[in-house]
Amino acid sequence: MTPANAAPGASSFDPGLILLAFAPVFLLTIGAEAWYWRKRDPSVYSFKDTVSNACLALMHQASDAFFLWLMIKTVYAWTYSHGLRAVPETWWSFVLLLLLQDFLYYFFHRASHRVRWMWASHVTHHSSEGMNFSTAFRQSLTYPISGMWLFWIPLAWIGFTPDWVILAVGLNLAFQFFVHTRLGALDSRYAGFWRWLGQYVNTPSVHRVHHAKNPQYIDRNYAGVLTIWDRMFGSFVPEEDAPVFGITRQVHTHNPITLTFHEWRDMWTDVFRDRDIRYLWKPPEWRSPRAAVTAEAMPLT
Repeated sequence: MTPANAAPGASSFDPGLILLAFAPVFLLTIGAEAWYWRKRDPSVYSFKDTVSNACLALMHQASDAFFLWLMIKTVYAWTYSHGLRAVPETWWSFVLLLLLQDFLYYFFHRASHRVRWMWASHVTHHSSEGMNFSTAFRQSLTYPISGMWLFWIPLAWIGFTPDWVILAVGLNLAFQFFVHTRLGALDSRYAGFWRWLGQYVNTPSVHRVHHAKNPQYIDRNYAGVLTIWDRMFGSFVPEEDAPVFGITRQVHTHNPITLTFHEWRDMWTDVFRDRDIRYLWKPPEWRSPRAAVTAEAMPLT
């Protein structure tokens, strides 16, 4: 809670330290899953892919920490101090914060697939042709540039302290770590349970669909925690056919730098080649009328 004499937006806890406590859990979970698949299907864990995921995670965390210190937390604090200040710091208001943040996460995630500027960051996460717990670590250091943090500003304006907002975002992402797995995929013994649970909460089955490049699965299941948002806005699809993971224009590399910047390079190449700045906010598959290529769907590769 915030002391009475604290500066606006200050808190008596460090959300970073709370979230850091999850790190051993994540690493142990990855180790246990890798051991499980070691003899059953060694292809689930590629050494090069896993190392690449780890490198991308470290780059992402360093970037997030830098931009939080440089700018983002200051923006949240200013917004909080000039906002409604209408939310008391109680357990029920924190539950409300988790719900509102998850609602906003849906729109952030959907925009990350439908606005190319944001896809340039998010594509890194989707570029793996594997699916395991380490895939959750596969993130881009450019999220602060593409604007992920902007989606949480309304929470500070309503009256949630910056540390609470940062903690809520972190808890949402921590939950999503556990939906990046093939465990239980299309297992008929549990299909009914996963289908029922997926009507309300993000599950491995629901999220495998989101990571698939099967035509019927592309740009579906944006949920962070609650799938009610997908159902409300018509983007929910259950897992039926086996997912094929990756992106439609696959980047065949494990180089973290290439994986981070390839879509930024391609986007700006399109802008300057066709002299059309609309590439920045149009969907990733959009092509300028000036371009020689069409906007037809790219073939699976």
